[in-house]
This record gives sequence, C-alpha cells and structure tokens, in this order.
Amino acid sequence: MTFLGFDHVSLIVNNTERALTFYHHVLGLDIATDRPKLPFKGAWLIVATHQQIHLLEVPNPDSLDRPEHGGRDRHVAFRVPCLNNIRQQLETNKISYSLSKSGRKALFCRDFDGNTLELIE
Repeated sequence: MTFLGFDHVSLIVNNTERALTFYHHVLGLDIATDRPKLPFKGAWLIVATHQQIHLLEVPNPDSLDRPEHGGRDRHVAFRVPCLNNIRQQLETNKISYSLSKSGRKALFCRDFDGNTLELIE
C-alpha cells in the first residue's frame, strides 16, 4: 500500500464563524467552496493542493482539560515557509503559543476550541 499524502484533517469546533476568525483571518487559509451540504455547520479550508482542514461544528466528545504545552497533546503539524510571519500574526491577534521544546524551528498554538496546531519551518 502506498500513501500519497493526507487529504484532510477534521477538527471539532464550537462555532464555525469564530473558528474562521482563527483559521481564515489569522492564519490566512482560504475557504474551499466545494463543501457539500451536510446536516451540520462547518467549513473546509485549503492548506495546499489537495490538502484541507475540515472544521466540524458538532458536540465535542473530548475533555477540555488539555496539557499546557501543545506538543504533549494530540495535534496536527504543518510545514510553513516562515515561522516569524506566523509568530507575528499570533502576537498581533493575542494568541498564545509555545516554542518547540526540542529546539526545532517550530511552535505550538491552539485554536479557539483547544485544537493544537504545530507549525514547523
């Protein structure tokens, strides 16, 4: 079996519009227009060619008691061309983050629903 990459990552959110503030306005991801009509609110965001984040506005089955450092939690990791640009966007929008404990050029942040993202240069 051969894998070609990932197609999408689904994240549970409490409020789609609030989540889009983080993913679309802060991180700058474009909103995909090909989301089918589903029985729940949400949005699909374009990460790269054939790669998306699917925001699902459904009840969250997970505890909201998350570890302080996102690197010790479930997370999705994305490569970015410039970590400094991301840091500036997070700071401008008063979104906390922590640097990778390994010394790599990476940071961890959480969206408004506690989902952890790792961004790696």
